[in-house]
Amino acid sequence: MSRLTLHALSVGIAAASLSLSAHAATEITWWHSMGGELGDRLSTLAEDFNATQDEYRVTPSYRGEYEQTMVNTIAAFRAGEQPHLVQIYEVGTGTMMAAQGAIYPVYELMEEHGNTFDPADYLPVVTGYYTDTNGNMLSMPFNSSTPILYYNKDVFEAAGLDPETPPTTWQEMGEMGQQIVDEGAASCGFTMAYAANWVGLENFSALHNQPIGTLENGFGGLETEFAFNGDVQARFWDQLKEWSDSGVYSYAGPANGPDAAPSFYSSDCAMYMNSSASRADVLANSDFDVGFGMLPYYDDVDGAPQNSIIGGATLWVLAGHEESEYTGVAEFLEYLSLPEVQAEWHQGTGYLPITTAAYELSQEQGYYDENPGADIAIEQINLNEPTENSKGLRFGNYPQVRMVLDEEFQAVLAGTKSGQQALDDAARRGNQILRDFESANK
Repeated sequence: MSRLTLHALSVGIAAASLSLSAHAATEITWWHSMGGELGDRLSTLAEDFNATQDEYRVTPSYRGEYEQTMVNTIAAFRAGEQPHLVQIYEVGTGTMMAAQGAIYPVYELMEEHGNTFDPADYLPVVTGYYTDTNGNMLSMPFNSSTPILYYNKDVFEAAGLDPETPPTTWQEMGEMGQQIVDEGAASCGFTMAYAANWVGLENFSALHNQPIGTLENGFGGLETEFAFNGDVQARFWDQLKEWSDSGVYSYAGPANGPDAAPSFYSSDCAMYMNSSASRADVLANSDFDVGFGMLPYYDDVDGAPQNSIIGGATLWVLAGHEESEYTGVAEFLEYLSLPEVQAEWHQGTGYLPITTAAYELSQEQGYYDENPGADIAIEQINLNEPTENSKGLRFGNYPQVRMVLDEEFQAVLAGTKSGQQALDDAARRGNQILRDFESANK
């Protein structure tokens, strides 16, 4: 037999062996909402895990934006076609918790399959968002972020401001923004994504230790009611209206503020508030020197700044699969929590390291020394021990409430309502959504 024939035979046997091995591996399906570069990185995580063993094969599948993924998951569960794992955004936590019999709590999964798992290894402000009232972790933290301030150092210098000193208070933000506009260095001082919810209300409230809702921001039960219509929040919305009229602030649109990033990249707006996970995109799309800072706060409000809260998503394990398959799910979740894996994910995406070990490893590797500002989000979210007002929020059907907040905030900008009127109306409308959810899930 020729050497060429022997080589061809050996290649064929190896290929057949790999095919049988792949066929024999138990498949773990993972639905997610990450497209583009983040989706590629997520797929790499699965591939790397698959390469460490041959018993299980994790198969990621993009299912649309967060809201679409959650809707698709509910429909799939009803049809008995649910995945093993699904990525659900943080405001869907209350809805997922209420889905009795649909989820397999992570703490139970890990305990029952003998995996190394200690909630104390995770950052408290992360775990607190996804635990029940007894401290049990219901889903596995994955991509957690918090909003920070990005600013254009070149514009600051052109306006006569110190490019190494971002604003720390809202008073400074207004003054610096006005100076930037007056000097013609940019057409607006600042813009932000999620102006009426995640950045401009939820994190604003947490940083000022103001309640978003009763019963520990909804953590204490379905009977919660909204309390985001306080004096401090109303004052802020009124001030945003004033700054909008003077050109200091530019509204970027509802939800995630689609016009915010482009206006910052083009240097139309000098400052921009959005997720820490936007870091990679900001650096890639900006042809100027970018600075980083914490979110501003009112320094005349007692207790401020408290700490910011997270956004992003966790991985929920869905019920209805074989026990042997859950063994693979548990092994994959354990793999995702390894310090080396988390550090690489954190450094490559801008998301927070979900464990203390991953943060410390990033420090040891010199990542923060080489990338100034990369630890701003971690410092901000850990400024103080979380309180009942700053550990997060948990409300049923909260995505609908965010739509209400967007509508009411636009009314403020249009001058048809004051900040207090708009927030009062948002609370009233939001409470009806809560009552509907409560009735459906008693």
